[in-house]
Amino acid sequence: MALSKLALAISLSVATVALAAPAHAQSRKSTPSLGGSMKGLLGNASDSALDQLGRPGAFYADQAVRILLPGPLQKATKLLRLTDRAGITNNLVKSLNDAAGLAAQEAKPVFRSAIDSMTLADSVGIVAGGDTAGTQYLRRTSGEVLRQKMRPLVSSALGRTGAFKQLDSLGKGGTGGVLGALAGVDLSRDGTIDSVTDQAMSGIFTYIGREEADFRRNPLKSGKKLLDRVM
Repeated sequence: MALSKLALAISLSVATVALAAPAHAQSRKSTPSLGGSMKGLLGNASDSALDQLGRPGAFYADQAVRILLPGPLQKATKLLRLTDRAGITNNLVKSLNDAAGLAAQEAKPVFRSAIDSMTLADSVGIVAGGDTAGTQYLRRTSGEVLRQKMRPLVSSALGRTGAFKQLDSLGKGGTGGVLGALAGVDLSRDGTIDSVTDQAMSGIFTYIGREEADFRRNPLKSGKKLLDRVM
């Protein structure tokens, strides 16, 4: 009885997830496999999450995923207040969040590549798992690889938003450097790249999990959203 229920659940998942599979994937194979369907589900969840976080100001607007300056929050906040007043920085935290958003805009192929490596056995386990089983699988199996591929995107974005220029001012031996040392804040470029990358990855997985859970609750609604984008 339990086996038949699992088979029914898998069959239903194949049917509903197929609604969200990319049109080009459906054209290649008229009857979607379970593995292909789950890849479609996670692929569309990651695309949607990255689209949302790639919008200007998205990271900064959501306190749940907002990128913060490396170091103890309270001390880092005090440091920024002092450096802003001294004219050393100009909304550095906003620049860090803008950089995370730019990196998210460019990360779709990175996440799609990781998702494409899923096997049929992985897919069966994800179907039988909870609302965010696919996201947890992706984070567990590919999190570090994804982080390493995201890091150069973050580094480039930090340069484009002017964050590095402000960090360099803070890290010099003058007032900014002394305050940074006292606050326990890592103002080096490498330290900031690592911190922003880690925080951005955490935010991205948070959003992918939300999208996956929403699809599982409302598969037809999610499929219609996808169709609306294509038409």
